[in-house]
Amino acid sequence: MNVAYWIVAGLLALFYLYAGGAKVVRSSEQLRPMMAWVDSTPMPAVRAIGVVEVLGAIGLILPPLTGIAPWLTLAAAIGFEALQIGATRVHLSRGDHQIALNLALVLAGAVTIWLATTWL
Repeated sequence: MNVAYWIVAGLLALFYLYAGGAKVVRSSEQLRPMMAWVDSTPMPAVRAIGVVEVLGAIGLILPPLTGIAPWLTLAAAIGFEALQIGATRVHLSRGDHQIALNLALVLAGAVTIWLATTWL
C-alpha cells in the first residue's frame, strides 16, 4: 500500500504543482488556451486557486516524508476532491462537457484518500 500511495499521490502532486504553479505565474492570456474559465474569473481568484493547488501538492508529499502532522496528507487529498468537484460543476455550468480530466482527478484523489487512510 505504501508504494501505491507514493505512485498515485506523487503523480497527483506533480499535476497540481504544475497546474497551480501555472495559475500563479502566468497571465490570463497565457492560461486561456488551457483554461477557458479564466475569462470569467478574476485573476486574484485564479491566483488563489493556484496557491491552494501548490500547497495541496506539498501537503500530499511532505507530511508522510517527514512524519510531521500526517493528517495534513488526508486533508490535502480531501481538499483536492472538493476542488475538482467544484471545477466539474464550473465546467458543466459553462456548457463545457469536456470533464474527463476532472473525473480522472476525482478518481485519483479518491484513491489517494483511501491509501492515505490505510497508514494514518
